[in-house]
Amino acid sequence: MPYFAIHCIDKADSADLRAETRPAHLAHVNAHKDKVLVAGPLLRPDGRAMGSLLIMEFEDRDAALAFANGDPYHQVGLFESRSITNWHKVLP
Repeated sequence: MPYFAIHCIDKADSADLRAETRPAHLAHVNAHKDKVLVAGPLLRPDGRAMGSLLIMEFEDRDAALAFANGDPYHQVGLFESRSITNWHKVLP
């Protein structure tokens, strides 16, 4: 199965929304943890979250899009931008 990188950037001044929605987001990701290669927040130089990066295995782009659309972070409008890109693991 192919991998897909889901790269998301938060809207400005959305730290409270991210914190409020985090438990639901983590439940959504954990419900699909068998598909996760890596997942975690993107960080500003000061260590505060500014987005998310997930690299996950899906049958096709439609399945990756369905997962991303079901993410509570997406559903509450946390992201300024989101991309879903096919990704190929080379190393390690």
